[in-house]
Amino acid sequence: MPKGKINQPFNLLDACIGVGERRTLDLEVAKLYTHTPLTIPIEVVNGVLKGPVLLVCAAIHGDELNGVEVVRQLLAKIDPRSLQGTLIAVPVVNVFGFIHKSRYLPDRRDLNRCFPGSVRGSLGARMADMFFRQVAAKCTHIIDLHTGAIHRSNLPQVRADLSHPEAAEMAKAFGTPVVIDASLRNGSLRSEASSMGIPVVTYEAGEALRFDPLAIAAGLMGVENVMRKLKMIKGRRKKTIAEPVIAAATSWVRADTDGIVRAQVSLGERVAKGQTLAFIDNPLGSNELQVIAPRSGIVIGQQTLPLVNEGDAVFHLAYFAHANSLVEQQLESFIDEFSDFDELKTAEVLSNS
Repeated sequence: MPKGKINQPFNLLDACIGVGERRTLDLEVAKLYTHTPLTIPIEVVNGVLKGPVLLVCAAIHGDELNGVEVVRQLLAKIDPRSLQGTLIAVPVVNVFGFIHKSRYLPDRRDLNRCFPGSVRGSLGARMADMFFRQVAAKCTHIIDLHTGAIHRSNLPQVRADLSHPEAAEMAKAFGTPVVIDASLRNGSLRSEASSMGIPVVTYEAGEALRFDPLAIAAGLMGVENVMRKLKMIKGRRKKTIAEPVIAAATSWVRADTDGIVRAQVSLGERVAKGQTLAFIDNPLGSNELQVIAPRSGIVIGQQTLPLVNEGDAVFHLAYFAHANSLVEQQLESFIDEFSDFDELKTAEVLSNS
C-alpha cells in the first residue's frame, strides 16, 4: 500500500467508521403521530485508501424510485477493501414521501426547495437543515438521483452547472449522451452544495413510481463511471464514452386545449421545427388540434398520461448547437448498449435457473 495513502476513520452522526469498514446509520428527522421515530437510512463505506467523500442520494422526491434501486445495486458491488475514499449512500432522503408514495412532504412542501433549511422552520426546512448540515456538508462530491414526475418520463440525462469545472468533469464522466447546462434553483440541494464549492450532478431518468430497467442500468453505470473518474474504484468502462452533447436550451411544449393526447413521437426522437408531436382531441373526435414543435430538437421528457388540460406540459425538448442527427446517433448507441446489457442479464438469470 502506498505510503501516505492510508485512509482515516470517518466520523458521521456521532459514529466512527473505521478504515475498511461499512456501517448503517440512522438520521432521525422527525416522529410520526404515534411518537415512532422516522429516520433516514444511511450506509457509509469507508475505504482503505484516502480519497474523495462521495454522497450518492436518491428519493429527495419520495415517489422517485429508480435512484433507490441504483443505490441498492451500487452498495451490493462496493468493497471497502478496494475503495479509495468514502462513499455515503442514502437511498431515501424524503422518507415521509417514500412511505406515502408521494413527491412531497405531509405539508405539501417540496423538500428539494427547502435547502439549506433552518432549525426553527417548517418540517421541510428542518429536514433539509439536518440532512445538509449533518450529511451533505461532510462530502466533497455529490450525485443526486432523480426521475421524472408522476405521469412524466425523462430520457436518461445529466444536469449540472457546467461553469463549475469539477461538476462539468463529473457530468461528462457519467456517460449519458445528453448533458443539460442547468441553472441552479434556489432551495435545491444542488444549489446549496454548489454555493459551498461542492460539485454536484443530477441524474434524471424514467418516471415516478415506476422501475425503468434502462434508467436503472444507466444510472448505476454512470455512478460507477464518476467513481472511476474520481479514482475511488478501479477498472475501465468496456466501451469508450462518447463526448456528451450539451443542450443549448430546453423548453416544455404545452397543450393549447383539453382532451386526449395521441403522441406521434417518443423519448429520444429527433424532431424538426413545425413537426406534429401529437394530436389532442375530445372523446367524440370533433375538435382535433395539433401539438407542433417550436424548434428542431430532441424529446428528453414526455407526459405518459394521455389526458391533458389546457396548459399541461406534454413534451420536453432539448435544443443543441450541434446537429440534432449527431445527438440522435449517440442516443441510439446509448440505448443499444443498455439493451445489450439487459439481454445479457436475462441470459445469466435463465442459465442459473
